[in-house]
Amino acid sequence: MYTIGQVSKATGLPVSTLRYYDKEGLFPHLERKGYVRKFSDTELEEVKIIECLKRSGLEIKDIRQFFQWVSEGSSTYEKRRELFANQKKVIQQEIESLEKTMAMIEFKCWYYDKALQDGNEDELCQMLPDNLPEEIQKIYDKAHE
Repeated sequence: MYTIGQVSKATGLPVSTLRYYDKEGLFPHLERKGYVRKFSDTELEEVKIIECLKRSGLEIKDIRQFFQWVSEGSSTYEKRRELFANQKKVIQQEIESLEKTMAMIEFKCWYYDKALQDGNEDELCQMLPDNLPEEIQKIYDKAHE
């Protein structure tokens, strides 16, 4: 069993966040001794799931719904699987967007390295948009998809 302070230290989450999750009903089996919360390994795993779902864009009410489905047992496997499949799509879209952003950043780093080396942008302007070195062209094209 762990105190809220120990869980905070282990997860990097503020105590106030853990209290909020508890208040929102995300730890339905949390044990208490008086006013002291006692976290088990189960709650530690739940914290990891909560943080994963939050990072994927779910709101607390949707996370609460997930834990409600968990408490309902095997009859909700399909709903839970669908929730994670939907969040997987959301994350994949975010990854694709970030890859495009990274391509633009990489291109601009190359661009300004070249401008600094040449002392101007004259040659660069002649290369754009379709006459860049092969590897840079791929990066440029990815950034401009």
